[in-house]
Amino acid sequence: MNIFIAGLSYRVNDADLRELFAEYGEIASSKVIMDRQTGRSKGYGFVELSDEEAGKKAIEELNGAEYDGRTISVSEARPREERPRREGSFNRERRY
Repeated sequence: MNIFIAGLSYRVNDADLRELFAEYGEIASSKVIMDRQTGRSKGYGFVELSDEEAGKKAIEELNGAEYDGRTISVSEARPREERPRREGSFNRERRY
């Protein structure tokens, strides 16, 4: 089960998330989302637990909990929506 965690302190890293969720079961992955420009945490991340029941228990127990001085919001991650590709200067056709 893929879990979304919001409201994270900017000090929290991937290993911290793994440690927070370790008691709930086997962790397939943990990732704090970082800003590409600044390299700083965006304050949210994802943890993937191998077992669905363990994931539900983690959500139930950690949603609204305090972690590193912040109240975190924990929920099942929704599938990423397909978004149209943004046109950047690197892929625009030149028209003269």
